[in-house]
Amino acid sequence: MTMLRTLFLQPPSFDGFDGGAGSRYQAKREIRSFWYPTWLAQPAALVEGSRLIDAPPARMGMEPILEDVRNRDLVIMHTSTPSFASDVKVAQMLKDENPRLKIGMVGAKVAVQAEESLLKAPPVDFVARNEFDFTIKEIAEGRPFAEVDGISWRNEAGEIVHNRDRAIIENMDSLPFVTEVYKRDLKIEDYFIGYLMHPYISIYTGRGCKSRCTFCLWPQTVGGHHYRTRSPEHVAAEIRLAKQYFPQVKEFFFDDDTFTDDLPRAEAIAKELGKLGVTWSCNAKANVPRKTLEVLKANGLRLLLVGYESGNQQILHNIKKGMRVETAREFTRNCHELGIKIHGTFILGLPGETRETIQETIKFATEINPHTLQVSLAAPYPGTFLHKQATENGWLDESNAELIDENGVQMAPLHYPHLSHEEIFKGVEEFYRKFYFRVPKIASIVNEMVRSPQMMKRRLREGVEFFQFLKDRRAA
Repeated sequence: MTMLRTLFLQPPSFDGFDGGAGSRYQAKREIRSFWYPTWLAQPAALVEGSRLIDAPPARMGMEPILEDVRNRDLVIMHTSTPSFASDVKVAQMLKDENPRLKIGMVGAKVAVQAEESLLKAPPVDFVARNEFDFTIKEIAEGRPFAEVDGISWRNEAGEIVHNRDRAIIENMDSLPFVTEVYKRDLKIEDYFIGYLMHPYISIYTGRGCKSRCTFCLWPQTVGGHHYRTRSPEHVAAEIRLAKQYFPQVKEFFFDDDTFTDDLPRAEAIAKELGKLGVTWSCNAKANVPRKTLEVLKANGLRLLLVGYESGNQQILHNIKKGMRVETAREFTRNCHELGIKIHGTFILGLPGETRETIQETIKFATEINPHTLQVSLAAPYPGTFLHKQATENGWLDESNAELIDENGVQMAPLHYPHLSHEEIFKGVEEFYRKFYFRVPKIASIVNEMVRSPQMMKRRLREGVEFFQFLKDRRAA
């Protein structure tokens, strides 16, 4: 069997646009950041002789990509709802350069809107629905489209055909390490997240999330609600290899939707990491018991990324968060006492939001005082329950339906009879100002900078980016 000469591509996009195959919310951030393209690296690891180009972090334009595709048979492009129109233009440029090229798209956008996506993307030959690793492997092996589960495709008559769904992967240890692709094709210094130590590496130890949050993209589109996991030994083996390949790495991040969904396994992985002496962080829900936190901290845990979303209990009920505000307070207090840093994420504009609940959430955030935070606008991505709600209730109108503006900055697409787009949008800047422009928080940041010249340089750069972000938002 001769493998098709395959390129995995995250296309060029807006300058500084964090929209890659690992970003949950595709937008230009308040501080420049790039997630690893893990969802592309995983199938790339299955396809012998392939190459992965992640154009945005590499600041790569179209010229070298067009040169590359002249000798390719197959291109797999990751796309998203915000970047889709731009990605279709890129696909047409690739087809014009190499008319015999087969182009497929992957990602949550095409997974839930397969037919609509193909109708709006004439140069695209197929899209992969749901989990697509082995789907792409079979196509790269030259299997006819009609025999590949999990795709929607265009036949010779131009008709769109939907093949049967592909079974999800249960044995996650059957997937090869993405670290091999990172080593082969990426420059890890290009990847930067403000709250993680640099350089960092991000991988998944499992897919799926048992929570039912109405706004969350991946579990409702490609990951599912059953948490399918790699064994602790398999995870440790990849970290061991990554340490060998990248001795400069200062932190490993586990990007599972909720790494702490399986507490015994989280503790088992932590103990393996403790043996390796690495520093690591992960996504967590704000309900991890203190006993588990102690085990994680003792074995190298530095930071938890926690989705608080709101400080209002009714909004948490509305979005099916399955979390009580008081539980989140206790969890955060435990983390502070144990020396575990928290990057807290919040969302404005969720169902039930009012002027009063915005202030309640800001007050809650300043009281629990995570080390850093990120404030996003509620984004009704197609395929999510929130999108269905917004459409049915008239919260999403045509003039404000886009998720980003012409510069890639996130917009406020939702509105309510009692709360306008503009009020929600302005709430983000107010949130940041009230949280960061406090004497205790400023003193904490200055103290951190004084103790580390590297941190001083980093925080000063981030400060410039942050103020430019606020300036650009006001101009919008």
